[in-house]
Amino acid sequence: MNRPHLLRRRLVQAALTLPAAPLLSACAAPMPVWLNATTTPAARALLMESAQAHGLVAFQALRDVSVSYAGEWRPLIGRIQPAIVDASFRASSEERLLLREGMVAQAHTGPGGRKQVLRRTAANGQGEIKVWFNGEEARDVERRSAAAIVVDNYSLFLLGPLLLVDRSWADRISGMEISGVEWVEDQECDVLRLRIAPGNGFSTQDQLALFIDRKQRLMRRIRFTLDGFAGTIGAIAETETFDHQTLHGVRWPTRFYERVLRPIKLPAHDWRLTGLDVNRGLQVSDIDGPVFGGAALAPAARLKA
Repeated sequence: MNRPHLLRRRLVQAALTLPAAPLLSACAAPMPVWLNATTTPAARALLMESAQAHGLVAFQALRDVSVSYAGEWRPLIGRIQPAIVDASFRASSEERLLLREGMVAQAHTGPGGRKQVLRRTAANGQGEIKVWFNGEEARDVERRSAAAIVVDNYSLFLLGPLLLVDRSWADRISGMEISGVEWVEDQECDVLRLRIAPGNGFSTQDQLALFIDRKQRLMRRIRFTLDGFAGTIGAIAETETFDHQTLHGVRWPTRFYERVLRPIKLPAHDWRLTGLDVNRGLQVSDIDGPVFGGAALAPAARLKA
């Protein structure tokens, strides 16, 4: 049995334990869609507008960012996608981004101990990923590809347009257009659709849809395909961003909510940004290993409530 069929079977089996109404209300997500291989001037301008609204000038002056997260996974999603959720390790996390080097490191902790991830992105390839569980490096494709797709998507959730106008990501955009208007809560948003190749994780390509509000030009939602992990090929999810705060000249989302849209509609994850600081002077050697060291070691500065 191939992986997409296995995913559908798991979803159907899990769905049998739920009340019928939430599943019957599920609708087909408007992705993937056919996109031209070109980027329209209007789409390029909208992406830049949103990046500027998020504080592009201040962001470009940053060398490194340290953040921390805490959140809750919904129980069903953990049964369907245990490798992605990784509940034994992903209860809270510290993350370090070396922006100019294109590197992200995550230190997750949970009842199973410590999970450390190191990701280096590449404009013309799928980049590199290393994963350690309690100091032991994982060599299998499943755990490595699950970690890679999580790192890449978390970067998009936090940075959105700021990341996509950066050259290392901008060079991966193989088509972008504005496609209609939708509402996110009480915000009227332009929908900016794009395709990135390579995609997130180990995917050759992915489709994204950014929902950019018409008043402040902030990204309020991002919808995305999940083809970079064998267990989620064909799936579509979306994450909403809330409670933006301006820190160090940048507008950061501080609350996030993720739901699965396809194969069925399902709540997945609620989490929040609990700490953030910038320009510690992080070095590659501080994050290139199974534990943080040097300037990466101290927790991210706590956000004020």
